Amino acid sequence: MPLHEENTANTLDKISDDSLIRLVYISSLTLKSRFKPAIFETVEQEARQYNQQHGITGTLCYGNGHFLQCLEGKKQVLLPIVQHIFDDKRHNNVKILLIQPITSRDFDNWGMRLVFLERWLWSPKTKKQANTLSRFLPFRPHKWSTDNTEQFLSAIQKIQTPPHIRDSGITLNAMGNMIQHLVGPHQAFIIVQLILGILAVMAIALLFG
Repeated sequence: MPLHEENTANTLDKISDDSLIRLVYISSLTLKSRFKPAIFETVEQEARQYNQQHGITGTLCYGNGHFLQCLEGKKQVLLPIVQHIFDDKRHNNVKILLIQPITSRDFDNWGMRLVFLERWLWSPKTKKQANTLSRFLPFRPHKWSTDNTEQFLSAIQKIQTPPHIRDSGITLNAMGNMIQHLVGPHQAFIIVQLILGILAVMAIALLFG
């Protein structure tokens, strides 16, 4: 564990191994990983499989290039995961936001649900019930305090139909629909924005050239 996470280690030392705890960390997806169409499916499958085997619950959120994962389980089970999180090369800027002992799980029925916090991925049905998440967008969890983190987790629990990429009824413009046949929808969005940016620069150059 990095030296700047000394406070995390000190907090864990004060909690007994058989205690139920909640751990929340954030990280940034590397540029290389962002262009891998299967990155989210891979991460979700790995998390879901491991967590089901070890009695871990929680949620995995992604938006604006950042991950936030909440893990609930026995300290002795979660502890090995912490080092693995820091060692994973698919993301960087890893930071522990919250570690606390708990008496019950808030995400007991969630397993490890993947929630996308990008409005363009949300279906109209999801947008109607996701008003409570608006104040957390654009998603910039690296600036959050403990209070912000707890408020976000409370808001996430109120989402009955999670803004999940597979259930969101994604609609893209004509260019986006063409590109998403070759890459994942998140990568299609990045490519579309890049193309639009290039076109805008060309238009400005022609206008003032």
